[in-house]
Amino acid sequence: MKVIALLPEGSVSHEAVLHLFGEEQVQLLHCKQISDVFLATANGASQYSVIPIENTIEGSVSLHMDWLVHEVDIPMQVEWVYPSIQNLIGDRKEFVSDSDASQIDYAKVTKVLSHPVAMAQCMQFLKANMPQAELEHVASTSEAVKLVKQRPGEGWTAIGTALGAKTHGLDILADRVTDHDNNYTRFVLIGQEPLQLKRSEVAQDKTSILVTLPEDFPGALHQVLSAFAWRKLNLSRIESRPTKKRLGSYYFYMDVLSSLDTVLLQSAIGEIEALGCQVRILGSYPSYSVKNQKLEVRK
Repeated sequence: MKVIALLPEGSVSHEAVLHLFGEEQVQLLHCKQISDVFLATANGASQYSVIPIENTIEGSVSLHMDWLVHEVDIPMQVEWVYPSIQNLIGDRKEFVSDSDASQIDYAKVTKVLSHPVAMAQCMQFLKANMPQAELEHVASTSEAVKLVKQRPGEGWTAIGTALGAKTHGLDILADRVTDHDNNYTRFVLIGQEPLQLKRSEVAQDKTSILVTLPEDFPGALHQVLSAFAWRKLNLSRIESRPTKKRLGSYYFYMDVLSSLDTVLLQSAIGEIEALGCQVRILGSYPSYSVKNQKLEVRK
């Protein structure tokens, strides 16, 4: 049975991996910190790790991208998109209105806890309904819900998933509190071995690469992009990140909508390397879009 490392029980990562594997039986290894998720696979405690790397509202999860690039050398094996549905969670009896028991009195909320990315996705709701509440960042949405469960009667709430509320026996005080309805998170499954999934939909081939430009080379990035353009290779994403070697030194993260096995992509990489660029392959893998997915939360 496959062992999958991921963030704690009840997190969006937990919902997402249940969706990815469907009815296939896997063993889940829940970790408190994202660093522990990476290290579980790096150290052999798990075969794969679930890593959220991009969100519709907040963009790239920089910490996770930096771990993929600087801390571990584990290739991406699968990519999929999952809706990041956040809810306000707490013990309902603490927050019912004194004048109407069917309503929630947000003025009774003293603190809201969540992961910083999830919190940022809900700022309009929080500012409009509970500006008095203290906002506190924790390691994951599931950790936030767990902490709220441990501090009854203090007016604490959490931003988290429906699965997180169910896991810890709390109530959803307000559902779907994200600032935008089209809030999705892009996940990758990393591991040393390719993975065959039992899925009905057709996946798109994608390859993720890092390109480091040669020093003092005017027009180098233009020439790199031209290597893809004239071959009609579509770049679905390009992002610069610091190399952490010195100020002003960057690498470029690129997603190419092509398998690494194709002649066109191989020749594009060869042309880029001929320019003096360093190219590192982060993975070539099937990418499952959110389109036509049957999105159900199960436990």
